Amino acid sequence: AIPKDGPSAGVAMFTSLVSLLTGRTIINDVAMTGEISLRGLVLPIGGIKEKSIAALRAGIHIVLLPARNRKDLEDVPQSVKDDLKFVFCDRVEDVMREALGLEVVTQLKAAG
Repeated sequence: AIPKDGPSAGVAMFTSLVSLLTGRTIINDVAMTGEISLRGLVLPIGGIKEKSIAALRAGIHIVLLPARNRKDLEDVPQSVKDDLKFVFCDRVEDVMREALGLEVVTQLKAAG
């Protein structure tokens, strides 16, 4: 693999753009991370433990993670896992459903 800077921000950047284009607000207590493939897959990233701890400290309640990072929750302290809801996403549609609401996904499919 070729090292890259910032791929884990792909999900957040995409969600921000969809929010802007649709006028839908992202729920305010959600954090998200993950790289996006050209086909809309949410790809695994590193630093799940650190990102989860930072999310909790920032007052976040829901964390959207790539489904392929599920195994990395083993490294997250139990006290952090107890206070956060983790939602695992395989595709960008899963992220849009959780962060913006199902109707946005329906709107995008109808438009496209």
